Amino acid sequence: MNVQFKKGVLELCVLVMLNNKDRYGYELVQGISDKFEISEGAVYPLLRRLTKEEYFTTYLQESTEGPSRKYYHLTEKGRDYLKQLVREWQAFSTGVNQIIEEGEVQ
Repeated sequence: MNVQFKKGVLELCVLVMLNNKDRYGYELVQGISDKFEISEGAVYPLLRRLTKEEYFTTYLQESTEGPSRKYYHLTEKGRDYLKQLVREWQAFSTGVNQIIEEGEVQ
């Protein structure tokens, strides 16, 4: 998959995955990688930035499989931002799909 496509949707994917459930970083990487391949190194800087911008809060939780894990929790500000991004994505993807159909690319 085109690298620029992945970069463009990574933020949206992370926010969507945190919408209904708190998750830790590696869990997010695995969840997204199940759909399309991403670099682990691309997710952690994004998590730091979105936390700094107050879209997430974080907390540590003990793990039975090793050291404590840092969980990310979506804030109300993050939910509002997610709704905005989903609306933008839907308009964008609809437009791109229309262009593809008009170009008769199969």
